[in-house]
Amino acid sequence: MGQRREPRKEIKLPVRIFGSDASGKVFSENVTTVNVSREGVKLGGVQASVKPGEIIGLTYKDKKARFTVKWAGQPGTPGQGQLGLLSLAPEKSVWDFPLPSPGIDEFGRHSKGSERRKHPRLKCVNSAELRAEGQSAPIWGRAVDLSLGGCFIEMPIPLPAHTKLKIGLWIQDNKLQLNGKVVNSRPGFGVGVEFTEVAPEDAERLKQFLKSITRLPM
Repeated sequence: MGQRREPRKEIKLPVRIFGSDASGKVFSENVTTVNVSREGVKLGGVQASVKPGEIIGLTYKDKKARFTVKWAGQPGTPGQGQLGLLSLAPEKSVWDFPLPSPGIDEFGRHSKGSERRKHPRLKCVNSAELRAEGQSAPIWGRAVDLSLGGCFIEMPIPLPAHTKLKIGLWIQDNKLQLNGKVVNSRPGFGVGVEFTEVAPEDAERLKQFLKSITRLPM
């Protein structure tokens, strides 16, 4: 849990999706939304087998848009029949109702347990270089949300939970050197990372960067 890039509205609506499934066959289905954000949507009741990375169409009422499949629920799991989609043109919303303001991920901040967040996460796009413990080759990804305590990094084949990391994070003209660990792993989407060690000068650079993209006090 706690992997969302931005706030979402829990709402059940009928929509139609269409495209090509994993075998290349054209499909068109009537499904329902589970939740909606300014940049994405989670769907339920999907019968087609669709691979992450595919581009599909979605129609809501008289509006149509294209989305990238970010993840697909696996058969036999609680996520079976669900798709996570990311809009290719978020500035042209198909929805006719108000959505939460962008920027802060509130998901899980008030939940109980070890994954409760201490810092709000802000949307961003920053290059990240990961070096997993015991591996010499770097793994590249994109940090798509960021806080003082961690980030979410997009990668198609994520690292396992509890993997310890050395992280190079590019912020403006600086490369921050951080230590962290994977706290959640989502196939086809990426990893949630908790920072475990940050040098004081890098912590200050990170704090100033976050201040520059939000008006929240820090």
